[in-house]
Amino acid sequence: MRVAIISLHTSPIAPLGGKKTGGMNVYVREISRFLGRTGLHVDIFTREDTPTNVGKQVNIDENTRLIYLPAGPPQYLDTGAIYPYLTTFQDAMFQFITQNHLCYDILFSHYWLSGWVALQLKDKFQIPIVQMFHTLGRMKDRIAEEEQLEHQAIIPLKERNIRVAVESKIMQHADILLAATPAERIQLLWLYRADRRKIHIIPPGVDTEHFSPKNRQKARQIVGIPHDKKLLLFVGRIEPLKGIHTLFDAFVLLKQNYPADAEKIILHVVGGDVQEEAIEQLKQQSHSLNLQDIIQFVGAQPHDKLPNYYNAAEALIMPSDYESFGMVALEAMACGTPVIASQVGGLAFLIQDELTGRHVPVRDPIALANAIHTLLNAPEQREKLGQQARNVALNYAWPIIAQKLIAIFKTLTNTPLLCCKD
Repeated sequence: MRVAIISLHTSPIAPLGGKKTGGMNVYVREISRFLGRTGLHVDIFTREDTPTNVGKQVNIDENTRLIYLPAGPPQYLDTGAIYPYLTTFQDAMFQFITQNHLCYDILFSHYWLSGWVALQLKDKFQIPIVQMFHTLGRMKDRIAEEEQLEHQAIIPLKERNIRVAVESKIMQHADILLAATPAERIQLLWLYRADRRKIHIIPPGVDTEHFSPKNRQKARQIVGIPHDKKLLLFVGRIEPLKGIHTLFDAFVLLKQNYPADAEKIILHVVGGDVQEEAIEQLKQQSHSLNLQDIIQFVGAQPHDKLPNYYNAAEALIMPSDYESFGMVALEAMACGTPVIASQVGGLAFLIQDELTGRHVPVRDPIALANAIHTLLNAPEQREKLGQQARNVALNYAWPIIAQKLIAIFKTLTNTPLLCCKD
């Protein structure tokens, strides 16, 4: 079986924690690798986002390669700026497939921009589409409107409407819609009236060998945590929906109500470029709130170093306003680290309160501060939560998830292999 994966707007091997790089990048990279290891041939198509990637192909694992194609100038572009170049990418992908006489059984598209391209190629080659959105335009709009977030005003209404219209069309014509959680399935049904017969729930996975419990003291030394401090962790893109401002407010309350706790904690913010404007603004905010002695911005970290951060931490904090799943939560759990998370979206499904971590209401810094205080002062509970989190994470090992996905693919490939037209 040959699978063409479309991850148009972001490369699965781009550094994590930057603009538009996060859980989706990890998902595409890892599911591609593990599908390839089962014997499938996997080609991932993404846009040329730097001059060095023009015309480039990369073998990223057994039977899995990454192919860069043009879609606008070879530089970072916001998703709205990529939309006018979708036809360019579609034409380049069509040409690549036909010139190389390739035959694919499945188009597996990610995010709405990739789904648009998949629809065009479906018509040309009669290849079934499996679509995964990762985030939904209508869901993000609803949350942004509730909070009146500044970034919502930046995204023009026309652009938001285009995204929703494209998502709706993809849902009509894709053969399978993958939802990461039951919550996402409900959103597809409720917000878009998607055909329930098309929706299958398959969660993302985790590499349980790479993300695994390690010697905690050694991890603390590698990360650089003083012996008299306890590490808390925030991992993710630096954007309003990740709720980092709620976390700042919680630390202010922690200093006021639990000064002994505040004196012994450090928060590492993992994500973003330490030189970028958003990080600089957060640094200024942390100073204005007198949190500079607690919060350290360590920037985006390579994938191979993340297990050290998870293992060194008392807990991962995810105060997000919206998460379709929460890949970093699963990585932390696989390392035996409990998660304190907002009870929203995928986090409400993934984190089991008082079993693998703690739930707190969204945008509630008081509840978050209290949850942090409780966990910091209950080492036996933290150890128990971490062990249980690891046990739950083992059920999400990538080989298990890959086999579930292959079973979905096989339901669409009962007909003889359809080769590409010249």
